[in-house]
Amino acid sequence: MTNEFSFNMTQAKIHGLSVQVGELFADLYRAPGGSLPGADSNEALEAYKSLRRLLPREYHWDESSRHVGATAAHKATQGVS
Repeated sequence: MTNEFSFNMTQAKIHGLSVQVGELFADLYRAPGGSLPGADSNEALEAYKSLRRLLPREYHWDESSRHVGATAAHKATQGVS
């Protein structure tokens, strides 16, 4: 299995969704209404993590390696473009 999105449209779609859900999480987390994140942001974070886990790791032999596309996905959760 290749880890490049140009060769696997399913992985590309999953990655794209994870970035969108990451952005949603960042928006919900920063929404006015208190200093603690609400249930909606927690649900978005869980959805983000579930999507990321569907993607292969950068290095199959190293369990500590990150999932493919991790940098862009992480930036989305931080509200960074």
